[in-house]
Amino acid sequence: MAKIMIINGSPRAPKSNSKRYAELFAKACPAETEYFAVRKTNHLALCCAMQEVSDVLLVFPLYADGIPVTLMRFLDTLAQNTPQHPVRISVMINCGFLEPEQNDIAVKMLRLYCRQNGFASGSVLQIGSGEAILSTPFRILVRAKIKRLAAAMLAGQERTWKVTMPLSKGLFLKASTRYWVSYGKRNGVTKEQMATMQIEG
Repeated sequence: MAKIMIINGSPRAPKSNSKRYAELFAKACPAETEYFAVRKTNHLALCCAMQEVSDVLLVFPLYADGIPVTLMRFLDTLAQNTPQHPVRISVMINCGFLEPEQNDIAVKMLRLYCRQNGFASGSVLQIGSGEAILSTPFRILVRAKIKRLAAAMLAGQERTWKVTMPLSKGLFLKASTRYWVSYGKRNGVTKEQMATMQIEG
């Protein structure tokens, strides 16, 4: 059976939603999985570990409509240290927007990377409302799609799924505003402070 390497490319990997998604995948996948987080100092170690697997699942959040720089720097190293055997790269990406298609550009970037560097493109799960959905009853929708992702990866398929909370944009905006105002209050930040461009001081 395949062995899957899960790579968390989030800049805040130890406390990230991407880590939670990776854990859900590991529970849903019947194959052996091994979890890694990208750090500044472990790029070559990750490349070496990739020599022992058939599939890689990149799990990361959308940053400025693209790939986080944490992951991009690792991919630069990987391009210079590719595995000696065929490896298929799949993707699970989450964004804070309601619309999962906001992730489309980042997925296209990774598929181009795969073509240019000799990797097979695997399956993709694009998650909208990623910051909040796991804390709602709608998490069942994510878990169902993650099971499908795991099955497709084991079958060597290239498929794409999208999932988000089934809410109107207006309702999502109201709910997300309440969430962030409450989050700021717990950390001593007012709604007015969050509305400014000043982030320090």
